[in-house]
Amino acid sequence: MNAETRPLLVVDAANVMGSVPDGWWHDRSAAAVRVRDALAPIAAEGRAGLPAEPPLEVVLVTEGAARGVESTPQVRVVPAAGSGDDEIVDLVRAADPARRRIVVTADRGLRSRVRDLGAEVVGPRTVYP
Repeated sequence: MNAETRPLLVVDAANVMGSVPDGWWHDRSAAAVRVRDALAPIAAEGRAGLPAEPPLEVVLVTEGAARGVESTPQVRVVPAAGSGDDEIVDLVRAADPARRRIVVTADRGLRSRVRDLGAEVVGPRTVYP
């Protein structure tokens, strides 16, 4: 199964980091690395609560101080040039509408925007910690 046919899981890094009061605000880059690394096994194994079976293409959208986090073979990191929400919407819009697209966020406005594009939405606790 190639990347264009695997379900696409787009993760709002800032929102997921903010869902766990673990001191992420002291080092946003390190917190984004923790999220990225926690997502790695999900690409191949999936996770209970996700509405799609693996393998998944996992994309972590970072912004601000977390923009420098690098991709891994399992998780592609996309640094938002501006708003992370706008970048996530652009990724969902650019994907084939026939492809299953899932966004991880608790942000109500973003949830609405991506649902309008046909994406499914799950909350941060579905993937982290």
